[in-house]
Amino acid sequence: MSNQTYRDSEYLDGLSGDELFSLQIGLTYRDFLVLPGFIDFHPSEVELETRLTRNIKLKRPFISSPMDTVTESQMAIAQALMGGIGIIHYNNTIEEQVAHVAKVKRFENGFITDPVILGPKNTIRDLDWIKEHKGFTGIPVTEDGSRDSKLVGIVTNRDIDFEKNREITLDKVMTTNVITGKAGITLQEANDIIKKSKIGKLPIVDSNGKLVSLVSRSDLKKNKEFPDASKDENKRLRCGAAVSTLLESRDRVAALYEAGVDVIIIDSAQGNSNYQIEMIQFIKKEFKNLEVVGGNVVTRAQAENLIRAGADGLRIGMGPGSICITQDTMAVGRAQATAVFQTARHAAKYDVPVIADGGISNIGDIANALAIGASTCMMGFMFAGTTEAPGEYFYENGIRLKKYRGMASIEAMKAGGDKRYFNEGQKVKVAQGVSGSVVDRGSILNFIPYLSQGLRLSFQDMGFKSIPEIHKALRDGNLRFERRSESAQAQGSVHGLYSFSAPTMRAE
Repeated sequence: MSNQTYRDSEYLDGLSGDELFSLQIGLTYRDFLVLPGFIDFHPSEVELETRLTRNIKLKRPFISSPMDTVTESQMAIAQALMGGIGIIHYNNTIEEQVAHVAKVKRFENGFITDPVILGPKNTIRDLDWIKEHKGFTGIPVTEDGSRDSKLVGIVTNRDIDFEKNREITLDKVMTTNVITGKAGITLQEANDIIKKSKIGKLPIVDSNGKLVSLVSRSDLKKNKEFPDASKDENKRLRCGAAVSTLLESRDRVAALYEAGVDVIIIDSAQGNSNYQIEMIQFIKKEFKNLEVVGGNVVTRAQAENLIRAGADGLRIGMGPGSICITQDTMAVGRAQATAVFQTARHAAKYDVPVIADGGISNIGDIANALAIGASTCMMGFMFAGTTEAPGEYFYENGIRLKKYRGMASIEAMKAGGDKRYFNEGQKVKVAQGVSGSVVDRGSILNFIPYLSQGLRLSFQDMGFKSIPEIHKALRDGNLRFERRSESAQAQGSVHGLYSFSAPTMRAE
């Protein structure tokens, strides 16, 4: 048999992107498949580097959504370490949002810069609570329980394991002869001290004995180098923040800029407005080198307006999220795949990348979004329930869960989420989202590699080694698609079994 492979147009099956999306019906990611290409490379050769904005590149096409149950500093740090980026929500004060951004920008791999601290008069029961809810012990003790006072001890499991009275204060049980490291030491030097001293935690203190950070033996064992980390020109982790179009957001942007934020996402459910255009123009004029993403939009006309205003990227999606009911409630929006294809094709004329925001619940959805023109994918549902997402775990029917809510749910709007829906201050609030819960997915540090490997395998099946390569094939008509009927969708999923075990989307 000949080894010749056939790539000529004579043998092209299916539809081009233009042909698929010329149909006058809205399509979702589940309504079509990418036809397989030719494989002559290993999945490890697939390069997932992409652009977030005109001038910001990421090693992974993943963005965590600016939702108050998804992205705060812990999530943003983990996303940046893994090559993506987190966008800090604004259901908070300016000072609180700035503090989250500052934690990301000052993060040093291996150094815990915001450790949990207790005071001498805290009790063992307080330590029990931390162990139950945070999953760790080995807590530094300072004179008044804050970082602004001197380190006086550390309390670990060995100090309290056999103590029956949990009301005893920590000054009675803590270790006071604490081995410490001096501020400014390298991670390798800290690691050497931990190995030599055989300790679990190494407090790092300044010249006045105040706690600066903490290094953990367990972190050193699991936190290898992160070569794909998203970093700015000063080698600090990248971080984004969301703002509204309200006037108060101008002060918010100024404070975030001073904190070193890399990109501002203007968070509007319907971004095609004079309010957003004015905000984009204001930011581009007042803050040098600060990238701005406009949105949300779903049509070419909307995209054109925000690009002309100066947007460096666009966020695409109106109503496709798992906790969003905008399309049902407002009767406005667009099917997500159609929205992504049409806006991405238009934005490409200006070299403006687009973010596919919403409607993603598995690896296949991510692959389809990238195949039809998106440069990155913003996800809430996929990252909610991870260790790094805000909130505490709870159990329901024996299942470990975390809360997840839409920013247009009544609950979130009461906390400030109505700013993105031009709803602030109105007595009657109309919900465009719901509150719910999602299953524990483990740590982002394990979950992102799982998503990345799945995406590489998908790209291999499609026959393309990179996101720019697949976008070129889309424009040239060489990437081919096929519509899926409802019966084809059913056949392409699990069917015909008496019982089965579903994958959990959790990488251990």
